[in-house]
Amino acid sequence: MSKPNNPSAAKKPQQAGNNGGSNFSSILPYIVIPVAFVIAFCVWKYVMGAPSNFEGGDPEKGHPLNYFGTVFKGGPIVPILMTIMLTTLTFTIERFITVMSAKGKGSVDGFVRKIQSLLADGNVSSAIAECDKQKGSVANVVRAGLLKYAEMETNTELDKDAKLAAIKKEVEESTALELPMLEKNLVILSTVASVATLVALLGTVLGMIKSFQAMATSGAPDAVALSTGISEALINTALGIGTSAIAVIVYNFFTTQIDKLTYGIDEAGFTLEQTFAAKHNK
Repeated sequence: MSKPNNPSAAKKPQQAGNNGGSNFSSILPYIVIPVAFVIAFCVWKYVMGAPSNFEGGDPEKGHPLNYFGTVFKGGPIVPILMTIMLTTLTFTIERFITVMSAKGKGSVDGFVRKIQSLLADGNVSSAIAECDKQKGSVANVVRAGLLKYAEMETNTELDKDAKLAAIKKEVEESTALELPMLEKNLVILSTVASVATLVALLGTVLGMIKSFQAMATSGAPDAVALSTGISEALINTALGIGTSAIAVIVYNFFTTQIDKLTYGIDEAGFTLEQTFAAKHNK
């Protein structure tokens, strides 16, 4: 009777929590990106494009008086790049909260070492209590493994190899529930790293086209049109490269943190298996 009760009780709340978080993370991009675009367009059009930012109060022909006016002259590609920037910042914050929560309340390395020490002393109940205090993805996986460990201790029907396989399977299943939540939406950051540069390149090309058109006019080139085209080219380049750089940095940061968590889970799972094998090695 203990076999269906303990594992199910441990697994169901965890799985339900993960499903809820997974559903929210899945719909988040469909909310964030349109909202970011609306905000970016309004800021570009009504804040940066305000008449007070240009000579003569004319956003179309007036020379920019400040930085806002200069960015506005970057053209319609600017709000798209601003949308990408806001999306990057939003998912950076969202992933930071998720990854930090997955780490739990203390050091993951210290937690794994403590679990190893408690298992070496045969104190499984204290190890489970330590998981309850630590919280986070690593602790969830280790706790599930420990519950299965305790169950196998009292199981008289299976041989040692079957018990080890059961513990390993429990750890793998728990890991499969936790890791997808950590990797969710990282693909957006990796995509932004490439897309931001391409969109910036598009803005740069459009700006240079305007510049050459101004130079091709009959007589003296239109200085305002020429400067507008060059400004559009350079502003889009700066925004795109800056956004891409931020996306690359945060993506690499999060993948490194997830790799560390994965290593902690693997180390804890290996400890469970090795401790059980050593204890029942006749």
